[in-house]
Amino acid sequence: MTWPEGKRFAFTIFDDPDGQSLEHSRLVYSYLTDLGLRTTKAVWPMGPVREPNSGGETCGNPDYVEHVLQLQELGFEVGYHNATVHPTIRAETLHALDLFRNYFGHDPWTMANHYNTEAIYWGDARVTGIRRSLYNLVQLGRRSGQYFGHIEGHPSFWGDACRARIRFCRNFAYSSIHTLDECPWMPYHDPQRPYVPAWFSACDGNEGRTFCASISEANQEHLEERGGACILYTHFGLGFVERGQLSPRFKSLMDRLRRKNGWFVSVNTLLEYLREQHGVMVISDAQRASLELRWLREKIFRGTS
Repeated sequence: MTWPEGKRFAFTIFDDPDGQSLEHSRLVYSYLTDLGLRTTKAVWPMGPVREPNSGGETCGNPDYVEHVLQLQELGFEVGYHNATVHPTIRAETLHALDLFRNYFGHDPWTMANHYNTEAIYWGDARVTGIRRSLYNLVQLGRRSGQYFGHIEGHPSFWGDACRARIRFCRNFAYSSIHTLDECPWMPYHDPQRPYVPAWFSACDGNEGRTFCASISEANQEHLEERGGACILYTHFGLGFVERGQLSPRFKSLMDRLRRKNGWFVSVNTLLEYLREQHGVMVISDAQRASLELRWLREKIFRGTS
């Protein structure tokens, strides 16, 4: 790839709100702002109305909304992580999407599923054919759920709204820092999953330890040498703050990365650039199988998300 402004590589972060307090969010994003990075922060637009299945702040807190709006004004992208911290029915999901638009001025550009029943093409619906059976075998004894966002007639169905209102949805996360090596077709459309306009892949940096492993010194050099692109998927609420301070290892690695000649933009900006280069590619059965098999292999041996 040739990157804008003579940059050597592209790098961005998609951060889900699980486990993230307002205090910790302010700490992490103040640091990213000072570094000059503009990444993507996902939110739950609706406050909980039933028992939560996850910790983490929602837009039901006016102070949190003010914080996220300030980040948006600074150039951060606001993403979507399903409606709220518990499963929702269709009317609640549509209300949450309206709340998002009212807060942030437009529908979500990017999203990642939360483990709610309205998650779209999630769980074993992420994979196809015999690979679905393999996935369910891998999941034995682990937390797994049933997901119905794409099932017409189910109370949690919202696939038509996803297709109309959201541009890009995250699917497979791999251990490699070079996301384009793992998924050279992104953003791509999967005709077997028509309610998502376009999918993207990511590098798995689920929490502080795996995040730092993903952007190790050696991996940074590899990304730069290859002239690649990394979309690093994480939860800044999990393992980045120690005794009220940012992890020194996280800061050291991010300081090092920022000194390189990278194109540091939001997830949407990167995906829109890739779309300009080759459009939204419609993947073939062979390409789908390649993505699914490599992800399943990593899920078995590495536990990627």
